[in-house]
Amino acid sequence: MAYIGKTPITGNFVKLDAITVVNGQAGYTMNNGGSAFTDYENVNQFLVSLNGILQAPTDSFTVSGSTLTFASNLATGDVIDFVIVLGNTLDIGTPSDATVTQAKTNFVSTSSNAGLQIKGDNTTAGTLQLNCEQNSHGIKLRSPSHSAGASYTLTFPNDDGSSGEALTTNGSGVLSWASAGSDFTPNFLTYLGSSQSLATNTNTLVTFNTEVYDSDSSFNTTSYNYTIPSGEAGKYVLYFQLRRETFASRFFGTIIRTRSGSESDLISAEVNGGSDAYDTVYSMILTDCLVGDTFHIIAKHTDSGNRSIYGGSSSSFFGGYKLV
Repeated sequence: MAYIGKTPITGNFVKLDAITVVNGQAGYTMNNGGSAFTDYENVNQFLVSLNGILQAPTDSFTVSGSTLTFASNLATGDVIDFVIVLGNTLDIGTPSDATVTQAKTNFVSTSSNAGLQIKGDNTTAGTLQLNCEQNSHGIKLRSPSHSAGASYTLTFPNDDGSSGEALTTNGSGVLSWASAGSDFTPNFLTYLGSSQSLATNTNTLVTFNTEVYDSDSSFNTTSYNYTIPSGEAGKYVLYFQLRRETFASRFFGTIIRTRSGSESDLISAEVNGGSDAYDTVYSMILTDCLVGDTFHIIAKHTDSGNRSIYGGSSSSFFGGYKLV
């Protein structure tokens, strides 16, 4: 609605506590709800009625702090009918419940200040409550206590993550989604489909060609190696077993890692001598893995002539899983 002339001042009008004792002096204390009243800007905001007559500000009375002072001492029988204070300019007072709409709470943040600040009361830390749809229950987000001396910012990720993930921090308050607890994926298990011949004193790639499972399709049954898939770096458990046919000398099995084109032995296992069939070599390792690392198994024996390792899911196999 438009106005002719000056826009009316919207004020928080206050009727002060009644002054019932007139004791023959000029100065009287102003209270609001039992507490000293000082929430004003100047004397012209006051409406003071004495003996049924409105008094002129400045001429008939002045104010300073919480004291109202009349121009002369009051006499016994004088009555201060009321003291009303017109609100400060643009002071709308305390809004009624449910009168502030969402459009009016458009808080703006800056590089140094939050758009909304929830304060503590010197006893309880600042708390934000999110209510249910009927406002009968709610959860609270609370600041750490004063003794913690905590001042930090948490920056949320760009998406809502995937099932089974939880928020983790990079140590600087930047949050991202990560597995909430290992489900041991990626994982794989392969085995040698049939017996494989090994030449004497030769490192031979074991041709694991049959998959039992492979969660991320990262085992290659043509090159017989496993590759750490994208986004899945971490600590892995890798294991293998090789069962030999009748050997009369040493028999080895080794996990080989290839990283950035360079091969390295991670761990080996061996059996020595003897002519018993079905002896096995078995080993397991926990190792840090990077995306793109590949792993394969080599076998070697020192017997004369060719010897073989048995195929089958319970004889010669290679598997692994991500721990964390």
